[in-house]
Amino acid sequence: MVERISLRQPIADQMYEVLLHQFMSGERAAGESLNIGALSRELAVSQTPLREALARLEHTGLVEREALRGYRVAPAMTRDEVEQLKEARLQLEPTLAREAALRSTSEFVDALRETLDDFERSAEVADLETEGFDLYWRSDDRFHMLIAAQAGNKFLELAYAALGGQIQRFRLFSKFGRTGAQGAAPEHREIFDALAAGDADAADAAMRTHIAGAAERLLAR
Repeated sequence: MVERISLRQPIADQMYEVLLHQFMSGERAAGESLNIGALSRELAVSQTPLREALARLEHTGLVEREALRGYRVAPAMTRDEVEQLKEARLQLEPTLAREAALRSTSEFVDALRETLDDFERSAEVADLETEGFDLYWRSDDRFHMLIAAQAGNKFLELAYAALGGQIQRFRLFSKFGRTGAQGAAPEHREIFDALAAGDADAADAAMRTHIAGAAERLLAR
């Protein structure tokens, strides 16, 4: 299905959103080839903005480029990859949560509360519809990015951003019917409460519980 094109947004940005929507909706399966010529004809755009969009998606970890073969949707994570990602996150994110709690401000708490509200709304519908999954995806990403930014260490924030592409891949392949969003929502609330209270120990512990829980929910399925 060809999405309606907005004249106000750069074509490459639009193609990024179109392809991301297709990944979220299941129109493009894990591991599926992404032929630029075929995509150009299907979406009625030139190949240049598509290449730009695919390069951006490659940076997120959702798309892979293979020598002599072009692009493809990233494959689903293996059990080993899920475990390794969990361990990497446990090394980084509890520290980010701890530091963010020590630097908590009213502006940070307000922004985090707004994102938490979006996430809790998404938890009811993330496994039922594309729009719900989209809200889950974006609010979950923003929640963790806000914490990383509030930690006050640009190198730790960059480390999280580097890991973020694989976290996006993790989210994508825990999609419809199995996101675990309803299980994650109270965990997000625990993290938020600790950050709002400026309780570094509680923020650290709540983040550890959340990361372990996310991996366990996916592996259980």
